[in-house]
Amino acid sequence: MEKMRMMLVDDEERYLQTTKKLIEKKGVAVLTAQSGKEALEKLKAQNIHVVILDVKMPEMDGNETLKAIKTLYPLVEVIMLTGHATVDSAIDGLKSGACDYLMKPADIDEILEKAREAFEKRQRLEEKIRVAQSKKFMRSPREILKDDNE
Repeated sequence: MEKMRMMLVDDEERYLQTTKKLIEKKGVAVLTAQSGKEALEKLKAQNIHVVILDVKMPEMDGNETLKAIKTLYPLVEVIMLTGHATVDSAIDGLKSGACDYLMKPADIDEILEKAREAFEKRQRLEEKIRVAQSKKFMRSPREILKDDNE
């Protein structure tokens, strides 16, 4: 079974490094990025399943980054993370495709629980896509016999 690969995106270096170490101790592979732009570059090169994305960042904020991720990598699940939560930013993130929302400081177990739920959601979606693609190429016995009789 495939293991979850996660990316943490936050402009606070200390938070990134501390959180990364704590999550890796639980056996999850973690990449980090300090900006939305860096996150998009790393997503190009790496197969990431779940992104934990800070809302409040300079230049490209979390909601802009979320929209770009969902446009370029629609299967990547994104969980918004903020210490500056407002109802509006939560609603914007969820409307733009975030699968969940966490408040800083978020407990490591809570982050992992939400990330695992997001990863399972992605796996279910990937399986639906595989089934749909295989059905496209499969024909029923009735269709095969019909073609043979013609």
